[in-house]
Amino acid sequence: MRLFNSLTNYSDYLNKNPIHELFGIDLSKYGDLNSKIVHDRYLSVDPNNETPFPVELDDLIRLHSLVTSRRVTTIIEFGIGKSTLVFDDALRKNENEFGPFVKENLRRSNPFELHSVENNLNWIEATKKNFPNLSENSFIHHCPCEISTFNGRICTFYNNIPNVCPDFIYLDGPDQFSPAGEIRGINTNHPDRLPMAADILSIEHFLLPGTLLVVDGRAANARFLKSNLQRDWQYDYVEEYDQHFFEMKEPPLGVYNKQQIEFCLGSEWLKEVS
Repeated sequence: MRLFNSLTNYSDYLNKNPIHELFGIDLSKYGDLNSKIVHDRYLSVDPNNETPFPVELDDLIRLHSLVTSRRVTTIIEFGIGKSTLVFDDALRKNENEFGPFVKENLRRSNPFELHSVENNLNWIEATKKNFPNLSENSFIHHCPCEISTFNGRICTFYNNIPNVCPDFIYLDGPDQFSPAGEIRGINTNHPDRLPMAADILSIEHFLLPGTLLVVDGRAANARFLKSNLQRDWQYDYVEEYDQHFFEMKEPPLGVYNKQQIEFCLGSEWLKEVS
């Protein structure tokens, strides 16, 4: 899966796309862009934690570069945070460069829109307060989530997710303590349980060839998706990033989808699935 061919140097990328400035980061004090931050083993499973994780520029650079290099037009992200501001910036750049062409030639009804799904009202208010300059094309949706099943397997679903057709999906929510309810006494509200979101499975057959899904960590959730997705997805796990990538590698559904793929991903991509 050739996702980062154009991303050869993080420092060079920041020179052209200074996303660190969005967070007021002084690069001279940040340290090594390639180093990973190791968190306390219970930090991500602490239901009382209200402190956002620190900025990890390597992750944010990769997300930004995926959106710009693939000429992404519409994003759904599950779970809001620093990625929200980065996706907003990347989509603005895409619109500035390709807006007229996309709006005049492609069938994209939500061009350059970011739709962020979040169940926690406190996080929503904090994000709006911390990032007041989000563009008018970025929408944060309050979507409660609950325990449910997919093909008899216990999992979680958000309610009232946005009715759009994304070409990029980022899965980083919900946390395991938020979903309401239980099935036969089982829920995810336990430090040794795991997030298990199934929203993508329920909309899989509406997604278009060329769609990219990025799962941030959440290994068990990614394996659950991989076991239950039914269409032709190419899967790759990059241990260095601790991220899972699913790309729908199918022939176009029709002329409009083909035009979108040719513009966003190129003719070589089409040859790979022909």
